[in-house]
Amino acid sequence: MKRSHLIAAIGVLILLAALAWVFWPADSNGPDQQAEQGEKSEVPEGVLLIDAKQIAASSIEIEAVQFGAATELVFPATVAAAPNASARIDARASGVVRSVNKMLGDYVRQGEAIARIESADAAGLAAQVATARARVNELSALYDREKRLFEANVTARQDLEAAQANLQVARSELSRAQAASAAAGVSGDGRSLAVTSPISGQITSAPIVLGSYVSAGEEMFQIVNASGLQVQVALPASDAARIRPGDEATLEFGEEREIGGRVRSITPALDPESRSATAVISLAGAVPGLQPGAFLQARIQPSGETDATLISVPESAVQMVEGREVVFVRTRTGFRAMPVVTGSRSGGRIVIESGLQNGQRIATENAFLLKAELGKEEAEHGH
Repeated sequence: MKRSHLIAAIGVLILLAALAWVFWPADSNGPDQQAEQGEKSEVPEGVLLIDAKQIAASSIEIEAVQFGAATELVFPATVAAAPNASARIDARASGVVRSVNKMLGDYVRQGEAIARIESADAAGLAAQVATARARVNELSALYDREKRLFEANVTARQDLEAAQANLQVARSELSRAQAASAAAGVSGDGRSLAVTSPISGQITSAPIVLGSYVSAGEEMFQIVNASGLQVQVALPASDAARIRPGDEATLEFGEEREIGGRVRSITPALDPESRSATAVISLAGAVPGLQPGAFLQARIQPSGETDATLISVPESAVQMVEGREVVFVRTRTGFRAMPVVTGSRSGGRIVIESGLQNGQRIATENAFLLKAELGKEEAEHGH
């Protein structure tokens, strides 16, 4: 009887051991790993746990989302050079092109000689200077003679004064001839005239051939100063009244390139043929690669006009996370990365077409720190 009890006890132990082995894998991570997994599951994906002190220490600014994005009007536009930023350089006199110092695309300085023309006009200007100088020398000697005679009481005062007046006239004629010669850039040998640039800029046209004959008034170069470019926009009559000088504008050109600008002026009358007004937009600065004649798209924000159905946020609030644009929405315990669909950008703000609601509070300045922290946490969880 005792032996049968012992066998039964052993059987029970074997059964319990088998049951323990079957159910043990479900808990094989151990207590510590189970606790860690529990902590991870408590924080949903895209959520950051950050308290107010950490937000303040990171200088993260928070802004309440509100309806009322600025209205934008979109128009085709054309790049043009301002009147004082472009120059056409014509030949001052007829003659033969003897030297060309600058080529198409080169940069030139204001007053720099970029070519020389051998011309009879150069010889004429040089001759005028020589004649005027000889006249001054002659009258200067005559004045000195009259002065000595007057001091010796041989001649009357009026003779001395007449000689002095004639000398002054001759000196004025010499100054005029020298100024004309210098303005024309007459060479030292008196054979050629200089072709100079009235502005600093880049040569955009150079229909000139070395050794060719040019007539007075014939075009030789065109120069444009890139920092003086402006944009002209044709405004329909219905929109012209909505736009004022000072309104902000955003110009799109190239592959997703944008530059800022501001409406400088609007023509007071409509063009009789197109029935449109012209708005001139000043650029915020020089834009590499922008050339006169290029076509752009201009987005102008009429001052005081807003669209109550749209939401706009600062550009710094929108971050790219795993190929998606997100905005970090403030929660009780931190932030949540909220995917959004963005629209137009202008004046440092982005229109949010969907993903946000009125009244939500979002991170704006230094929101990229939240993006970095989110990436760090996801990387840690991935391990």
